[in-house]
Amino acid sequence: MTETLPQNRRRGYARVSTYGQTLDAQLEQLRDDGCRKVYREKASGAQADRRELQRMLKAIRVGDLVTVMRIDRLARSAFDLFAIVKRIGHAGGQFQSLAEPWADTATSTDRLMLPVLGGLADMERELIRIRTAESKSRKIRRHRGGHGV
Repeated sequence: MTETLPQNRRRGYARVSTYGQTLDAQLEQLRDDGCRKVYREKASGAQADRRELQRMLKAIRVGDLVTVMRIDRLARSAFDLFAIVKRIGHAGGQFQSLAEPWADTATSTDRLMLPVLGGLADMERELIRIRTAESKSRKIRRHRGGHGV
């Protein structure tokens, strides 16, 4: 006798970086979207082996749909995003982000757009990091009596 897996089981993943932040908004959105099981954790996105992320990835079965509120809750870089989405796909699941409609693996077009737009999002985060560092540097020079413009 073969076991039939329920189709389109929805699994959510919610993460915040610090203990001062709350998961409430993410949990509400994921549940409103139909996620029956939500894996949640308070951990830096830089940690590759987040316990709840790993539990979720091991639990994925054919027909599951993994949903996040935003891709930055799942991955810190485009490289990390691709690796995680690849694991979801190899397990027979699909992926979607509620805030980024392009981050969806339901069709071949969506799968094509994921690395392209994910790479652009990664580049944008890097530019923001650079601008923030430059701004801090100018403030420090001004504070020390330099001529930061």
